[in-house]
Parts: sequence; C-alpha cells; structure tokens
Amino acid sequence: MTKEIIYKYFPELTERQREQFALLGTLYPEWNAKINVISRKDIGNLYTNHVLHSLAIAKFLNPAGGTNILDMGTGGGFPGIPLAIMFPDCRFHLLDRIGKKVRVAQAVAESVGLTNVTFQHGDIGECRGKFDFVVSRAVMRFDELVPLVRKNISKEQRNGVPNGLICLKGGDLDAELKMARHAVFRENISAYFTEPYFETKELVYLALR
Repeated sequence: MTKEIIYKYFPELTERQREQFALLGTLYPEWNAKINVISRKDIGNLYTNHVLHSLAIAKFLNPAGGTNILDMGTGGGFPGIPLAIMFPDCRFHLLDRIGKKVRVAQAVAESVGLTNVTFQHGDIGECRGKFDFVVSRAVMRFDELVPLVRKNISKEQRNGVPNGLICLKGGDLDAELKMARHAVFRENISAYFTEPYFETKELVYLALR
C-alpha cells in the first residue's frame, strides 16, 4: 500500500500534511536499511501496518490544541510521529529505552519538519512530565502499563475525552484486560479501517483521573 491509503481515510489533510506523510515512505526505508526499527519483511507495509495503524487513535480522539501526549515505547516513532503530523497544534513527547530507535525517530521528525515533538531516551520511570494522554503501541501488557503511567497523567482536563491511556493492541486481549481490573473501552480497529490487517487489532482506552 502507498501513501494514498492515508488520504483515503483522512481526506481533509492539508497539502503540508500530505507532503509530510509522503516523506515517511522514503525516510523509513532508508533508515531501516541502517537501523532496524521495523521488521525488514514488513517495511513494504509501512503505510498500512504502521502509519495507518497509528492513526487509529485519530479516529478515536480529536484532541484540542495544546494537548500534551506521551508516546511510551515509541520505537522508531509510532504512533507519535503520524499523530504529530495529524495534530500540529498538539505537543508530543516520544520516549523509548533504545537509543538508536529514538535517534531514528528524531531524524525522521526533523526531516519532515515537525516542531511539536520532543524526544527522551530512557525508561518511563525517568519521565517526570504530565500529559493529557499516554499512547502506546503493543509495548507491554495493559495491566502492567497502567500503574507505570498513572503518575504521568495530568489532572487538568482540556478534552471531551477524559485524560488517560490509549493503547493499540492485537491478539486475544480478554485475559489481559480482565487482569487490569479497570473499566476499559475497547473498539476493533476494523470499525475505522477495512483492510484485513485490522481485523485482529483493537484500540483500548482507560480514563486515568
């Protein structure tokens, strides 16, 4: 799939945003040849499996300007970089424990001209910032993630959706979410996107006040 799949689901994109999304299709294969941030066998599916998957959050949440979002375990920049392109009036902080992946994400962000993104090489325990939302893409079990990020959720509310944790997950989540012992919202991403890849993918949200 090409960048056109992004335009299909988000036809309201500005010309600038279209240019930025198009650049990802050049930058990620180039960087991935040097530093493996996406499975080599999956790099051909960049736009569907990584960029569009990240943008499922944009179908769930339309954040107000000035919203602060932490991408925990960003890897090479997912979902943070696609979301930062989508929401230029919001601020994104991308965190990962692997320094070389953070460097790739930073280089990509600079190349596409993002000015609303900051980066941190480290562990969630080292992140002291407060955010409206924490987002994460298949980093760890949901029930293990909740206590780690609770301290990073701001008390100030600026969105219609209460501050909290938004995760993109795959596979059988029933046992994992039961262990979380919280009332979570779940939605299959196939409600947003019709490609077969999303049939086993879910968005999971938990308000953390």
